[in-house]
Amino acid sequence: MTTPDMEGIDQGKLEQALGQLVTDMGAALNSALVMIGLDLGFWEALDGNGPTTSDALAERTGVRERYAREWLSAQAASGYLMHDASTDTFTLAPEQAMAFARIDSPVYLAGGYHLISAVFKDREKITERIRQGEGFGWHEHDTELFTGTEQFFRPGYRANLVDAWLPALDGVVDKLTAGAEVADIGCGHGVSTTLIAQAFPNSTVHGFDYHDGSITRARELAAEQGIDNVDFAVASAADYPGHDYALVCYFDCLHDMGDPVGALTHARDTITDDGTVMLVEPYAHDDLAENLNPVGRMYYAASTVLCTPSSLAQPVALGLGAQAGEARLAAVAAAAGFGNFRRATETPFNLILEARI
Repeated sequence: MTTPDMEGIDQGKLEQALGQLVTDMGAALNSALVMIGLDLGFWEALDGNGPTTSDALAERTGVRERYAREWLSAQAASGYLMHDASTDTFTLAPEQAMAFARIDSPVYLAGGYHLISAVFKDREKITERIRQGEGFGWHEHDTELFTGTEQFFRPGYRANLVDAWLPALDGVVDKLTAGAEVADIGCGHGVSTTLIAQAFPNSTVHGFDYHDGSITRARELAAEQGIDNVDFAVASAADYPGHDYALVCYFDCLHDMGDPVGALTHARDTITDDGTVMLVEPYAHDDLAENLNPVGRMYYAASTVLCTPSSLAQPVALGLGAQAGEARLAAVAAAAGFGNFRRATETPFNLILEARI
């Protein structure tokens, strides 16, 4: 069927756009189902149990079979489960279980859906701030964002921080092994802070964040783990206390700051003469065209509703964004007085950058 407003329309491009839209709408709706599966124990009940019928899942989790079948079907349609038509069973492969069911897996990402949920809760407020050209502070978000942030980043930190990222820095591991002072800026719930403290018991690690709720949670988690060489305090990146730090860290947070130059200037003033600043930032190329991929898509979306509004709510409001790229970050470090800047290592999700005086 052709209508007047279809004149000059490339049918193939239209079908491609509609296909992507349908795919994305399905993904958006299914994100709620992923979380429902977490809450009801569906993913855990499927892990390691081989081909499973809807009746079996319902029995294991105590839910009505009709709900179990619909949920299983949605996950199979999403490619998150395998369906065998001959036996009408659903299987969670080990590789899928690592992402959805095993919270200690280095690639467990299901917890990050809390982050997405928080964005939808705050959508109307963020929309109005964008309309007015104003920022939206990190502390203003629904508290589910903080849980989602912790759970999204924790697997990558646990898999890489101690074994790969710190060893990639010049001389840092030796200093921390012998005993040194470390500052973790914008520490959130303190996942990165406690990982460093556990790995280097001779060092003292200080976590700082301007959000008091996050600091309260960080203290609770550290106490639960019995870590005694770590402490947490409410402080901003521009005024956190202490000096003679051998290492100052920013984990996925410098781009959220309104004045990253000011933050790094304060870091420069608080490290030792041979101290190191480590920036862990979302992976990005310097050119937009090279970031138009699935990882870039996720980070640009997060940057629009989380990172950039956070920066624009603060003094200076530089608005680096989550896809700032190495060149812009290097310029920020140079403006803060760092003469040495390099990419120490990387992962598909992160750039690990080293700054020294």
